[in-house]
Amino acid sequence: MITADNIKNYIEASLPCELVQVEGDDGHHFQAVIVSAEFRGKRMIQQHQLVYKALGDKMKQEIHALSMKTFTPEEWAAKD
Repeated sequence: MITADNIKNYIEASLPCELVQVEGDDGHHFQAVIVSAEFRGKRMIQQHQLVYKALGDKMKQEIHALSMKTFTPEEWAAKD
């Protein structure tokens, strides 16, 4: 069964990130907050596509649902 830590590690291995937080304890449904400079200048759908690309086939096979919020470092800093 896939865990939130597995997903966090998969994302961090393929996408340079300042922050990755993943929650979910049922092995199928997860929520993530991802902060990456790679998101600069990209629309939300493009940001999400970068995360899906980082997860690859895991999105089709192991992860049933992933809800995510993506931010640039500047957007994340402005949240406080």
